[in-house]
Amino acid sequence: MKQGRRSLLGLALFGGVKRAFAAPRSLDAELAAIATYPGCELASLSVLAIRKGKVAYQQQFGQRFLAAGALPAKPANAHTLYRIASISKMVTTLGAMLLVEQGKLALDTDVSRYLGFIVRNPHFPEREITLRALLSHTSSLRDDAGYSWPFAVPLKSVLVPGQKHYGEGRMWSATAPPGDYFTYANLGWALIGTMMEKVTGERFDLLMKRLVLDPLGMRGGYYPAGMAPEDQANIATLYRKRTTDTEIWNPAGPWIAQVDDYSLRPPSPPEGIAGYVPGTNATPFSPTGGLRVSAAGLGSLMLMLMNEGVHEGRQVVKPATLARMLTRQWTYDGSNGDTERGLFDRWGMGNQQFPDRPGSGMQLVEGGGFAGVGHLGEAYGLMSVFVADLEAKNGMVVLVGGVSSDPENYKGVYSAMPRFEEQILSALHSRVIRGNSERL
Repeated sequence: MKQGRRSLLGLALFGGVKRAFAAPRSLDAELAAIATYPGCELASLSVLAIRKGKVAYQQQFGQRFLAAGALPAKPANAHTLYRIASISKMVTTLGAMLLVEQGKLALDTDVSRYLGFIVRNPHFPEREITLRALLSHTSSLRDDAGYSWPFAVPLKSVLVPGQKHYGEGRMWSATAPPGDYFTYANLGWALIGTMMEKVTGERFDLLMKRLVLDPLGMRGGYYPAGMAPEDQANIATLYRKRTTDTEIWNPAGPWIAQVDDYSLRPPSPPEGIAGYVPGTNATPFSPTGGLRVSAAGLGSLMLMLMNEGVHEGRQVVKPATLARMLTRQWTYDGSNGDTERGLFDRWGMGNQQFPDRPGSGMQLVEGGGFAGVGHLGEAYGLMSVFVADLEAKNGMVVLVGGVSSDPENYKGVYSAMPRFEEQILSALHSRVIRGNSERL
């Protein structure tokens, strides 16, 4: 995640935006104006807002596929699937917590027991690493050596000193023992997904479909090549006006597809999947960021959380399991973690917790008034937000399918999010959740 704090550049670029966005009479028009702002256009935008436990607003803007040569543009629709980046971690966590609920995993057991090999930070070999530590980003794992490998590379060969792919051991912190320090690490979810496979014998994508996606009626999944043709055809291509090799932004240039461009052919199975043994390396399914799902699908997940594990009359997960998942595990005290310039302040298991502290740089909406739990995501041009006030049963989902300018140049005014995410959330909060319906 590359979001940062307020900057003079961001204020200068957006100095006149508030007045411009105040003019439209409807929420549709307000969001369309944000999505088409010349300084930072959005390739596509899907949003959903829940008010008092019911979906009160859902809308889409822009194109899930931009015209290319003879290929016509395809607009985003209510069922368009996005690769939602790190919000995937929260969904993966729900699957892991269901396995805890079933007694197949335990939060405070050494993960070595599940993975079948010893997992230790060599700098602190006396400290066990637990599922709780992985889920709360306090395991001492780091992303410096990567967090995804082909099926042919077992995680054991990456994590154990002396093994073929261990390298210099940069995946381990030399200064922070397990359990003591928060550092956001995608690599933790490589272990979580692989552990889930090991204890069930099921491939991660199929396991998540059985445990979470199907019970919640969520179309999509972690494996595009295995989806129904109609879902494959409705996956949003993610764009940036940035090269994929030299990573140079050119806001005046063409949109460049980053991932999920299936305009000419459907997604192909990853190499090695036919002979893959579940429980050795789940990273090609990307438990950390690879879920393709719609805003409506995330709305179903949000409603289930609000209803203490019930979806359409069925108890999908026990209330006690959700309570454990959402219980805070870490709070920044000034020295016990890396906040990534104020982005992270408190954490549950697989979920970020957002305070509402106006004037502190930590608030979700203009003027304050909304605190919640959820997750943010950013990858390949995708910017995503899932935030819910579970007690009041209010929440918002934002999925952006690409940005034309570096989000680092459009930093927020009162949060660590980009300015356009602030504006989208504030519009949804004001018009839908607070109920200024005259502007819907």
